[in-house]
Amino acid sequence: MISAKKIKSVDFYRKIPRDLTEASLSGAGLSIVAALSMMFLFGMELNNYLTVSTSTAVIVDKSSDGDFLRIDFNISFPALSCEFASVDVSDILGTNRLNITKTIRKFSIDPHLRPTGAEFHSGTISHHIKHGDEVDEEPVEGSVPLTAQSFDTYTHVYPILVVNFYAPWCYWSNRLKPAWEKAAKAIRERYDPELDGRILLGKVDCTEQPDLCRRNHIQGYPSIRIFRKGSDVRDNHGHHDHESYYGNRDADSLIKTMEALAAPIPSESQKLALEGKSENTTENMKRPAPSAGGCRIEGHVRVKKVPGNLIISAHSGAHSFDTTQMNMSHVVNHLSFGRKIAPRVMSDVKRLIPYLGGSHDRLNGRSFINHRDLGANVTIEHYLQVVKTEVMIRGSHKLIEEYEYTAHSSLAQSIYIPVAKFHFELSPMQVLVTENPKSFSHFITNVCAIIGGVFTVAGILDSILYNTIKMMKKVELGKNF
Repeated sequence: MISAKKIKSVDFYRKIPRDLTEASLSGAGLSIVAALSMMFLFGMELNNYLTVSTSTAVIVDKSSDGDFLRIDFNISFPALSCEFASVDVSDILGTNRLNITKTIRKFSIDPHLRPTGAEFHSGTISHHIKHGDEVDEEPVEGSVPLTAQSFDTYTHVYPILVVNFYAPWCYWSNRLKPAWEKAAKAIRERYDPELDGRILLGKVDCTEQPDLCRRNHIQGYPSIRIFRKGSDVRDNHGHHDHESYYGNRDADSLIKTMEALAAPIPSESQKLALEGKSENTTENMKRPAPSAGGCRIEGHVRVKKVPGNLIISAHSGAHSFDTTQMNMSHVVNHLSFGRKIAPRVMSDVKRLIPYLGGSHDRLNGRSFINHRDLGANVTIEHYLQVVKTEVMIRGSHKLIEEYEYTAHSSLAQSIYIPVAKFHFELSPMQVLVTENPKSFSHFITNVCAIIGGVFTVAGILDSILYNTIKMMKKVELGKNF
């Protein structure tokens, strides 16, 4: 058997009897300093071990989220009516989607961007509105010309007032004019304004009565509005709510619609409010007109991951627009690319990577206002360069996937109808942020190195200091003798 004496011979840490050791003040001081240094360095090493470190690389985009990208937006237009506001998408591959409605919501707003009612529903409008063939017939005058003064009078007299807001230069207004006058004359003969008084057809020339047309939020020509007396007066604003007519524009269709409007109203009680709306075949041709001249458009669209455009403009297949009066000023409440990231997740990510998430909604809260300094026909364009960022933690686990973008905006005159255009271009590269794993064995090694190193250095310093003091004492003793 191996004796205990032989085992003791391999002891690396041989002990010196306490009687043979000597304590000193310099050694005590260095010991305290060494202990504090060990604690400080240990704390620094522990903090470094617990801190998440990342590495960033730029690689070719290898998206796993498909070929389409989601764009979420919420944009307010103080001078664009929800009636004609259209969201269009196009791209470099030839995709051209007009007037997207399935994932879009519209709310009428006032000039101060405050909502004025519930969601505006555009309903279904026929793309092939029928016009009459009364062009070659002898012109007749059946409708009543209205001015700003006479308009309020007529709306308080007749239970139903149907008004054609038109512009003489408008192609669609001129196509409607013969059928409108013919229908107005037939309605006057059938429902005499003096004896019956249930319904009256009028017309407003918006080039002569711009304030009246602006008050009724007319932005496209012709616009046929249906005003009802009585129950539809809004208490908070004191003016009449009204509907828009989007049916066929031939005389027979107009007459049929007017008869359906007048039928439920007793001719002997003109002062009674119309309660409810009649159920008839013309309901799908009417819908509430916008209650204000502005529109807040919110929702999302899916686009291909190629350069493309998100365009918001006034659009209609049967109306004309005065481009000199159109103002596409807007406030971007929100605009982002990709799937929405929960605020809690983004907060956690920012604690790890502070610079991340600062540009995924760069345009939020910014206003782009046309003060008419550039004149008319001003288009507002935004050029967006989009870069994808992925954060990977613990090997291959994906924490988030977000799209950040830079934005450059400009206002420029155009010969076409003014629009708000967001041109986006996705980078073929992506930023990959990866968490660097920390080894516990490396942490233990560093801790041992700290303790051993500090102990050794302190021992060397103590030895030097002790011998120096001892030598100085000897010199002093030599001088005394």
